Amino acid sequence: MKFYPTLLTLLLTANLCIGQNLERIVVSENRHLLQYESGKPFFYQGDTAWELFHRTTREEADLYLQNRASKGFNVIQAVALAECDGVGTPNSYGHLPLIDRNPAKPATTEGEENDYWDHVDYIVRKANSLGMYIGLLPTWGCWWNDQWGIFNENNAEMYGRWIAERYKSYNIIWILGGDRNPDKHHKQQIIRAMARGIRSVDKDNLITFHPSGGRSSSEWFHNDEWLDFNARQTGHTQYFRSAVNTIDDFRRNQTKPVIDIEPLYDDHPLEFRPDNEGHSISWDERRAVYWSVFSGSCGATYGHHSLWCFYDPAIEGRHAINRPLMSWHEALHRPASAQLQHLKNLMLSRPYFSRIAAPEFIVTDKIHSSVPGAGRYRFVATMDSEGSYAMVYAPIGRKFSVNGSMLKAENLIGWWYSPRTGKSQKIGKIENKDILTFTPPYDGEALDWVLVLDDAAKRYPKPGKKFRER
Repeated sequence: MKFYPTLLTLLLTANLCIGQNLERIVVSENRHLLQYESGKPFFYQGDTAWELFHRTTREEADLYLQNRASKGFNVIQAVALAECDGVGTPNSYGHLPLIDRNPAKPATTEGEENDYWDHVDYIVRKANSLGMYIGLLPTWGCWWNDQWGIFNENNAEMYGRWIAERYKSYNIIWILGGDRNPDKHHKQQIIRAMARGIRSVDKDNLITFHPSGGRSSSEWFHNDEWLDFNARQTGHTQYFRSAVNTIDDFRRNQTKPVIDIEPLYDDHPLEFRPDNEGHSISWDERRAVYWSVFSGSCGATYGHHSLWCFYDPAIEGRHAINRPLMSWHEALHRPASAQLQHLKNLMLSRPYFSRIAAPEFIVTDKIHSSVPGAGRYRFVATMDSEGSYAMVYAPIGRKFSVNGSMLKAENLIGWWYSPRTGKSQKIGKIENKDILTFTPPYDGEALDWVLVLDDAAKRYPKPGKKFRER
């Protein structure tokens, strides 16, 4: 398929400048979070679009990116050498990324709109122009890990240098790995070689590593200098067990930020067993991201099962993977994709850099499987290290108690915040005590809430409204 640019596309391209109005992202001074270079908080609100470069036209990429920008996403995760035969099946314009499947020989042709990488350039520029960073995976894990791998230490470093040279001036975050674990020494060395190649050229953009489900980059690379922050994949489970280790990464020595870079996707077969467990719903997505962030993650990532692969049953050969329920065009409008911004807004409505994971804030019930709970019903807490506020995520309407003694104020202001709507209900003024007990507005139902408790003297804004230092 040959691409004939429309007047609109030409005008858009002419106005896309590298890194337009975007600051560099850096690690915060306390090493737990991310921030803009100017010092403002950066809450990573990511979306999983692994096949974006490989399976979309420019018009489709525009549609997708504009939709995500309108919902507050600020990172789009996409793969250069994609999973769905990304080195053997051409992109939407008939172009392959490599010559003879050789990572040391990227397939480039002089001029614009003439090769695979020109299409990647367009999408990266477009995302940057809309205020979003690209979480750029140089390759999916199958190309360095599995039996059809094409990488070794030598060409991994060469490819790392080449791709870094091409994209170092864009606003990106490098994500190595690609849903595979480097469980043997030679695999770890391939990853280190690629990181070495990237860092030899790009000194500024952050680098992390994306592992398989239930694992963390910290297992192999935590002490490597090139790894700026840890990434976990809690995977496609509805249960808290996969998120429990986020707090361990948060509390590691040689502190680095941690993020859940791939939690349960929307409308995904739960546990990969749809005949037994069915498919996920918005409540499942919200639980996964609140569990992660309240356990110390520096942001959250959304994904839809039809969107990561840009599934479209109308396209011949675009086969279904693990039973997608709809086309990616329909998936753009699923409610959970618009609800992630409520979590970002909540986190940015209170002092940001002093926030810590605080499981001890929740009082364990005499039946601990009730509170803090287990499985799908786990309660989690986060708070200000100075004791000026605390939050508890309650996945259901079950009565629970908190350790008021961990807050330093005599008087508190309480709120219920809805992860579904981003709206708040004021509880009012509360006299602080060692133990405080609350019941969410709707008792028993699978409707999640966040309890927010503030030092009354701080006069913090309504949860979800922008916080300004006084």
